[in-house]
Amino acid sequence: MVFSLPAAKASERVQVWRRLQKFGCVAFRNAGYLLPNTVENRERLTWAAQTVRASGGEASVVEVTSVDDLSETGVRDLFRAARDLDYLALRDELKRLKPTVGEASAKVVRLRKRFKEIVAMDFFEAKQRSAIQILLDQLTASPAKAAAMKSTAKKDYQQQVWVTRPRPGIDRVSSAWLIAHRIDADPTFVFAAEATNQPGAIPFDMYGEEGFGHVGECCTFETLCRSFGIKDKKILLIAEAIHDADLEDRKFGREEGHVMNQILQGWAKLKVDDHELLKRGMELMEGLYVSIA
Repeated sequence: MVFSLPAAKASERVQVWRRLQKFGCVAFRNAGYLLPNTVENRERLTWAAQTVRASGGEASVVEVTSVDDLSETGVRDLFRAARDLDYLALRDELKRLKPTVGEASAKVVRLRKRFKEIVAMDFFEAKQRSAIQILLDQLTASPAKAAAMKSTAKKDYQQQVWVTRPRPGIDRVSSAWLIAHRIDADPTFVFAAEATNQPGAIPFDMYGEEGFGHVGECCTFETLCRSFGIKDKKILLIAEAIHDADLEDRKFGREEGHVMNQILQGWAKLKVDDHELLKRGMELMEGLYVSIA
């Protein structure tokens, strides 16, 4: 979206700018504001453009198919960089708080709400997202979260619908493989931005949701292993690789997960849809498992 307003409309200009910030727009070389090309985002920019015109300004919503000196990855990196700044600002606030047990403080609730707002604008998985999720989990080590790490009966999780976020990466793909091969003999996997969009489904690797996700310094794959008491040595080795790839902390010094994640990202760039991406990723996981001596 590109727009201009008369100099006398300073307050209206600020209102439009704040709305665009809330949408998750990034400024593009002082020439306008960018959003990923989705139906929802086109509607948002159309509404913003109508507001500008109603205030006596000019506005256009433009569909950009390419930028000659910036790749698609480069454009996505603009969004990731903007969201990382938001996450880092949130991190600074979180580090000033003390961990609590049980009910979260009002400040933690407010910061968790802010985290979900940033996630809603984080279209391309900014690097700092997982680190902030870990900080939030550490600050609210509630009994419910602790219980998620205790042994869970597999018989209570058969023929279930499991929901996770779209565009699955290494933790979600590996977790789905683990669910299908060691937990639920006949699972169904669906995708949704919010677990509430799939009532009755079991969330996994969904930020701020119940179900199975990051707990403390554990990625979702590790949480599932601990929750269901999985002792298979090859799976526990894979868990180390998934941890290193997902959290990028090099805790175990394993590289397999990084390579697999690069492959998944490559397929995603080729516009492979979510279900096919999950299918291929699970086959990749099976190949890794079989290859371990």
